[in-house]
Amino acid sequence: MSLYFFLNIASFVIPFLYSFESRMKYIKRWKAVFPAIIITAIFFIIWDVIFTKIGVWSFNPRYHSGIEFFDLPVEEWLFFICIPYASLFIHFAFHYFYPKVSLTDKTVKVIYWILMLMLLPTIFLHFDKLYTTINYSVLVLLLTYTVFKVPHILNTFFITFLIVLIPFSVVNGILTGSFIDEPVVIYNNAENLGIRLGTIPIEDIGYAFSMLLMSLILINKIEKIEKIGQGLDRFF
Repeated sequence: MSLYFFLNIASFVIPFLYSFESRMKYIKRWKAVFPAIIITAIFFIIWDVIFTKIGVWSFNPRYHSGIEFFDLPVEEWLFFICIPYASLFIHFAFHYFYPKVSLTDKTVKVIYWILMLMLLPTIFLHFDKLYTTINYSVLVLLLTYTVFKVPHILNTFFITFLIVLIPFSVVNGILTGSFIDEPVVIYNNAENLGIRLGTIPIEDIGYAFSMLLMSLILINKIEKIEKIGQGLDRFF
């Protein structure tokens, strides 16, 4: 078993088993969660394939199985299923057990504008760095859409993301070289800011936020469509 494969499975297995827990009944959200994760994964895998081909990052063969599709190790494909599933589970579990803990709409907008004041100049000043530019541009677009269309998502997600960052930092830290001889994912520092939190490029925080936020937006849309469908069924 490769290290990368082990990290994926270790991240996924406990949230998956707790999905059958009788109180939260996370399994009931699967109809929305899995389609949202898969749609999001398609977007990020295409991005991943392109960035791998042009040398923005690469994968250390020492730590993966060697089975590749479109130049991505199979473990990288699994990453976009296992890690979002575990992270979204944390988000919804927090929301279920602490429903009253959330930010006000005003606070969400203040955080949004602070982030814009940080992200937009960074994009402008480092336009030549592909990972920085594309990553933060996607983040800006997703944040802007969410704040003005479905702000209630961020009322909780701004909080739960800080919790998600704890296991994310462990997993991504290992992937970027913490506690092991060489990194699993090798970044071309010419395409990022060169700022690391331990071994983690700072852009990875925005990357994770965008990946999870996109899934939450899609879950929200899918569940709304389901409710409309259920209403029509009752009507007819």
